[in-house]
Amino acid sequence: MSTNTIPTALAEIVGDFQAVDERDRLQLLLEFSRALPELPERLKDHPEMLEQVVECQSPLFIAIESEPAPEGTPAQAGPVVRLFFSAPPEAPTTRGFASVLHEGLDGLTAAEILAVPDDMPEELGLTRLVSPLRMRGMSAMLGRIKRKVRGECPLG
Repeated sequence: MSTNTIPTALAEIVGDFQAVDERDRLQLLLEFSRALPELPERLKDHPEMLEQVVECQSPLFIAIESEPAPEGTPAQAGPVVRLFFSAPPEAPTTRGFASVLHEGLDGLTAAEILAVPDDMPEELGLTRLVSPLRMRGMSAMLGRIKRKVRGECPLG
């Protein structure tokens, strides 16, 4: 994976996972699961605005919104992307993956998100600790975000 296309915040998270012993990575993922922000009220009351990521073993829903990029941002970078996730507390792996993506990608431009390598979830070093199905779920989350960004936040 080319780390020069990973946004700074996400690269720091990947570095945090790689810096701890393999057995401690699940604990770190659990810490991320506790940090997943709640949905804003406008989304809590409107589940139809959320989209289920059916590839995830546990129920995970996302909403993606865009807002104009700050002054001085190149037009080709596209709008700023806001990410919102909903996952049950009894699904800490799913919540942890969602929280990693939220912390690493929320508030970035469409171009920055689209540049994230598809294999980024594997860089967390969890492939031997969680089931392949759960790893596919995190890859599906990233893929869904990128598809939505391509469709709803066209570049250029």
